[in-house]
Amino acid sequence: MKSRIAPVRWTPPAAGPRREPAKIEVETVALPGHGPEDTLIDADGSVLTGLYDGRILRVSADGETITTLADTGGRPLGLEWLPDGKVLVCDAHRGLLTLDRDGRIATLLSEVDGRPMKFCNNADVTPDGTIYFTDSSTRFGVDEWMADLLEHSTTGSVYRLSPDGELTRLATGRAFPNGVALSGDRRTLFWAESGTYGLWKLDLTTDGAEPEPAAAIPGLPDNIARGSDGLTWVTIGSPRNALLDFLLPKQPFLRTIVWNLPEALKPKAADVIEIQAYDDNGTLVHDLRGRHPAFRMPTGVRERDGRVWLGSIGTNALATFPTPAR
Repeated sequence: MKSRIAPVRWTPPAAGPRREPAKIEVETVALPGHGPEDTLIDADGSVLTGLYDGRILRVSADGETITTLADTGGRPLGLEWLPDGKVLVCDAHRGLLTLDRDGRIATLLSEVDGRPMKFCNNADVTPDGTIYFTDSSTRFGVDEWMADLLEHSTTGSVYRLSPDGELTRLATGRAFPNGVALSGDRRTLFWAESGTYGLWKLDLTTDGAEPEPAAAIPGLPDNIARGSDGLTWVTIGSPRNALLDFLLPKQPFLRTIVWNLPEALKPKAADVIEIQAYDDNGTLVHDLRGRHPAFRMPTGVRERDGRVWLGSIGTNALATFPTPAR
């Protein structure tokens, strides 16, 4: 049964100046399943990704060999390496999981303050095993992500889980916090906030520091990841939607009407691939756009050793392209 929404008024920031993104040409790798949300690169160049049906796949660097590593029984989203060689899995239904080299899944954290996590989304990990992660919403799960954007009730939070198990809420009341990445010196935490079209940052060296805007994103940012080039790569799941921007400051009941429309009539992600990359000062270094008939709605990104890999909840494929020159 579809959840009911209780929309909150919010006035979106003005759109930025007209952009002229550089054109990218992507190649795709077809997968045996839907919705490869994130990408994670292994030492041999192979790519790990999680599907809608719960499977975690390994795709060889040349895209020719695809193997199933495990099935979480949930919905795997963000993937990260842990210092011991295991994979950290942000499972939207089950919380923080680990996957070992033998394909065994274990639960690391499933509840916050006695409440099961509803939308564990993305993470980054330090060399000592400290995990920074997002729980995007306490109202809606991954299958109703659009409801959270329409409602704009800002129930998401950003957390830190220390190696000894201590959990700290770093920011709360956030509008769909999504991808997470640490700065090069690990003194600053960045996260994408889909509901505010923003890249945000938090000073980890100052107790009680408040989140600050790091960059305005020209759309709905999803996963982010620090690349081997030292940049924070940002996926834009869709450019800003004119209908959503129009409705957000209006009478809330209008968004309730939109939520209850048939799926075919609801706002859709644009049929485009948009990716950006920023330095640790929030300066835009790459602004990229492309199209491919088999790929759209990028939600996961990894840059490593001269190549960028993309995942998407809206396709049955991964996409890849060479790292642009700076």
